[in-house]
Amino acid sequence: MSASPTLKQLKAELITPENFQRYGQVIFASKDGKSFDHEDAQLNLQNGIPRFYIMRLHQKGTKFHKITRHIQCTQCLGSLEGKDWFIAVCPPENDINEPVLSELAAFRIPGNCFIKLKVGTWHAGPYFDHEFVDFYNLELSDTNLVDHFTHDFLKSHQLEFEML
Repeated sequence: MSASPTLKQLKAELITPENFQRYGQVIFASKDGKSFDHEDAQLNLQNGIPRFYIMRLHQKGTKFHKITRHIQCTQCLGSLEGKDWFIAVCPPENDINEPVLSELAAFRIPGNCFIKLKVGTWHAGPYFDHEFVDFYNLELSDTNLVDHFTHDFLKSHQLEFEML
């Protein structure tokens, strides 16, 4: 008989470029004509055909037990219509094949910015409390087929998480 899963609450911090730097970048609006610099998304999409699309997600809530990473590209996510959302992340540890539980962090992302995940960053989300949210997503055309590595905390630690 297996033990019942434990629900662990994660307090989501409001995302800033500083507190998210370990996992990727936060990109806010800039003036038209601004020259490219370190504040712009530093993309890695050379390992395939880039895919930019809008995905509609319904009633995701804020609970999760699986976390995923992509090791061949960066990924950009942002919501449309100014809707806020949540994501949980673990830093990209390239020599470890699973996320470091003690380094799991959660962020609340306002609808006026997008994030770029570093190559290999573990992520669970996007999650939200809205009925639905449309997200734009920039990754490679085959990311979800050949570059999608998932860790299940229910199987490994009997844990489920809820972002608050």
